[in-house]
Amino acid sequence: MIGRLFRAHGEFCASHPWEVIVALLTITACMLTLDKGSTVEPTNGLSSASATTAAAAAAANSAGAASAASGTQPPIIASTTSSATSSRHRPCHGWGQSCDGLEAEYNAADVILMTIVRCTAVLYCYYQFCSLHRLGSKYVLGIAGLFTFFSSFIFTTAIIKFLGSDISDLKDALFVLLLVIDLSNSGRLAQLALSGSSQAEVTQNIARGLELLGPTITLDTIVEVLLVGVGTLSGVQRLEVLCMFAVLSVLVNYVVFMTFYPACLSLIFDLSRNGVDISAVRERAKGSLLLKSLTEEEQKANPVLQRVKLIMTTGLMIVHIYSRVVFSNSDYDAVEKTLSPPLNLNVNNNRTESGEITDIIIKWLTMSADHIVIFIVLIALVIKLIFFDHRDTLPNQLPQSTTAKASQTTPLEEVPKQSPNHTPLFSIEEHSSTNASTQTDVVSVRQRLRAPARPPRPLQECLKLLNSTDEADGIGGASVLSDEEIIVIVKAGGPHCPLYKIESVLDDAERGIRIRRQLIAERAKLPLSRLEVLPYEHFDYRKVMNACCENVLGYVPIPVGYAGPLLLDGESYYVPMATTEGALVASTNRGCKALSVRGVRSVVEDVGMTRAPCVRFPSVARASEAKKWIESDENYKVVKTEFDSTSRFGRLKECHIAMDGPQLYIRFVALTGDAMGMNMVSKGAEMALRCIKRQFPDMQIISLSGNFCCDKKPAAINWIKGRGKRVVTECTISAATLRSVLKTDAKTLVECNKLKNMSGSAMAGSIGGNNAHAANMVTAVFLATGQDPAQNVTSSNCSTAMECWNENSEDLYMTCTMPSLEVGTVGGGTGLPGQGACLDLLGVRGAHATHPGDNARKLAQIVCATVMAGELSLMAALVNSDLVKSHMRHNRSSIAVSSANNPLNVTVSSCSTIS
Repeated sequence: MIGRLFRAHGEFCASHPWEVIVALLTITACMLTLDKGSTVEPTNGLSSASATTAAAAAAANSAGAASAASGTQPPIIASTTSSATSSRHRPCHGWGQSCDGLEAEYNAADVILMTIVRCTAVLYCYYQFCSLHRLGSKYVLGIAGLFTFFSSFIFTTAIIKFLGSDISDLKDALFVLLLVIDLSNSGRLAQLALSGSSQAEVTQNIARGLELLGPTITLDTIVEVLLVGVGTLSGVQRLEVLCMFAVLSVLVNYVVFMTFYPACLSLIFDLSRNGVDISAVRERAKGSLLLKSLTEEEQKANPVLQRVKLIMTTGLMIVHIYSRVVFSNSDYDAVEKTLSPPLNLNVNNNRTESGEITDIIIKWLTMSADHIVIFIVLIALVIKLIFFDHRDTLPNQLPQSTTAKASQTTPLEEVPKQSPNHTPLFSIEEHSSTNASTQTDVVSVRQRLRAPARPPRPLQECLKLLNSTDEADGIGGASVLSDEEIIVIVKAGGPHCPLYKIESVLDDAERGIRIRRQLIAERAKLPLSRLEVLPYEHFDYRKVMNACCENVLGYVPIPVGYAGPLLLDGESYYVPMATTEGALVASTNRGCKALSVRGVRSVVEDVGMTRAPCVRFPSVARASEAKKWIESDENYKVVKTEFDSTSRFGRLKECHIAMDGPQLYIRFVALTGDAMGMNMVSKGAEMALRCIKRQFPDMQIISLSGNFCCDKKPAAINWIKGRGKRVVTECTISAATLRSVLKTDAKTLVECNKLKNMSGSAMAGSIGGNNAHAANMVTAVFLATGQDPAQNVTSSNCSTAMECWNENSEDLYMTCTMPSLEVGTVGGGTGLPGQGACLDLLGVRGAHATHPGDNARKLAQIVCATVMAGELSLMAALVNSDLVKSHMRHNRSSIAVSSANNPLNVTVSSCSTIS
């Protein structure tokens, strides 16, 4: 219930930032203009404390004058003074009154105490600044700084105006504020807000953050106020002043954090859409370790700690009520209020305004001993931040020096790499350090593989423990066996623990893979250290086993880049591409830039996935009879019914039958929804063959796949009839875009396309190869989105066409036709976490909710448009002789490539003169 209230409050502040900020500024302005010095007529019932004390003082003076005239001392005053003096020392009642002896008590001990408080505040602020600076985000740091400044401003205003304090108290008050304020929650909420990609998401993130943080911060604030407030009851005047400052600091910090701060975060994102770019911070904020800690499980309050806080709150409330209410009617309280002179905020009413300002400036600029200490600390911290904080720490420098020495005598590949631990989470620069969450920790592996404390038990005992199912005594199973004992069982052979299914026997995939790596390294006579750089930890193998891979040794991380935005059919896409070929992503990205000026248009046709079994009959006549039987409409419906019964989405579309002697090649073509569909069509084809065999018992099934499909091999049938999805894209590129982005013109590209992609491919006898490098983009997108990489053979069939457009023939009209794109968004590698994330980036993950097959068709359109971008950019690079230079720049950046060393400067570009 409380969490929902804080969530609603957060949504209001984030959705109405201007209203909240203006309201808070209005309240601050009212506090600035509030006049505490004016008195109100007693008849109004609102006479101030100063008026009361002034009246009491006047009465005392008149009484004293009368007594002096009669020659006697006023007994009441004398006795009261004596009583007040003998009583325990009372605190200052109200900030609007002076405290006798306060300045006198500000002696050397107070100077030392306040110097320690100020230095501690400065050091604490420096620590928080460094903590935020390590995040690497200037926006988080700036927002936290703004939060601190505004809190200080409100706090200062409250002290000066609202409470009627002397301006000289600010030198203590501001340092107490800096000592109490905590920016950790501010930085966490700022990162959570900046991770949103839209205004609605930012609002929800802020509301979620306040829902998790609000109750805990509120209870902590109450406990801090009550606990520190006990110091105001101590009777030590200087301690009371400092404790009141601290209480006010906590309250102001809480109010600003719960109102101004979330509104400020929401407003900053809103302004970012109008020119301030925080995309880099947002992308890195999504993966922040601090944001991962901001989860519901970790933010759940500790019940024991909550009870302790509630008990403390109750006890402290009783102390405050008893101290402030019970003693409020004491005689010495009234007498002390009577004797307290009014506080005069003006140092001298006879002074001019300029004189007051001069005194204030002189007071602030006076260099006392404590000021000198503070300035020394500040200067030292600034020097440390500028000159020393960007250097490596000593633990990081020592391994680097050790590595440098080792590299002089050890081959480079044997020197272990040191990954620094001080890398900022939000740094804009690129770093080469290994991701700890995905790479194998070499040190931890070696520690786990060190010799066990005891030798392995005998084989029979190990087998008995492995096969034990009695859990009454709590022992048995693979968990009680060491890795060395499991290795002994595997080496012994037999059905107990075969190496190929060690993960299921151990019921621990990561442990099974670790043991398999040891055994394979031993059998291959390879040092285990050679496999340590192949990561295997921190991976969800549940989605791999019996689905994607067998005999797993680990996984190979492939860099994933993006090309885009690519404007396709009115929508922008950022296309993920997994590749190790330098310049491929950059070139495709340049093509996307050129195509997106006017946008790409596309059409897609679901041709259907194919499977073509090979069957044999006793004679040619019998084979011809079977062919005619299948092709008849009535019998085809029977076969289709059997085929469709194997799947909810698999639907037989047509059959193509080829006859070769007594053999028939029956090419089943079926729609498969959002799946690529090879397994689906194979099951349907097998069921259809059973139906045919019931009519032709003498039919012999040679192979479920007779290569007439044709899968993962170049084939004219796929080029002609299609397979999977047939996609055609088109785009018109203006002459201005060709000159500015691609540095060429339409006539040059058209001539090069004719001679290279058409004539050159014909000279080579290429099937489906009338393109520059379609397989590059197809394979990169396939790897990133979990498609079958081997199917790039068929899917890369592409015909790239170019022609001059418009009356002046300066624009370029370009099309790409891909008749056999084999893609899917469910099944296979699409279920892996990384590949699923790339599909999410395109908005096509999983099956379409209402129209099965739409996600797969959209993915095919995106692939074809990406191929067009890569084709256009490469053709432009070829005519400009930029191909070698770009590859050398991205693949071999240490080798300088100059245009003077390029002999291909005029060959193809001269095509512009050929017409």
